[in-house]
Amino acid sequence: MSDFIVGPLPLWAEILAAVFTVLGAAFAAIGSFGLVRLPTFFHRIHAPTLGATLGVWCITLATIIYFSVQGANLFLHAVLIALFVALTAPVTTIFLMRAALFRERQKGRDIPPPT
Repeated sequence: MSDFIVGPLPLWAEILAAVFTVLGAAFAAIGSFGLVRLPTFFHRIHAPTLGATLGVWCITLATIIYFSVQGANLFLHAVLIALFVALTAPVTTIFLMRAALFRERQKGRDIPPPT
């Protein structure tokens, strides 16, 4: 058994941590389904980025609640991971979109289509 687990959590903390954990998993799953279901690359790239970012923040909130109530004060690692994902996922998405846009324009396609 770990030294950080002191005892059972209060009911309110269990419920909040469970809700944020399930919500984070749901956001990640919805992003994954968007990756499969959307028609073009430019549509597909958006859903996983939002799903991953929102999912990580929800899981981070659940971790903060859990470890704060336990008194372990180890949630700094979770916050750093969430900040890393929140900063790198959109930047990666932008670079992937620019590379795809460059390739499509080299092929002579009018991307994005005129409105």
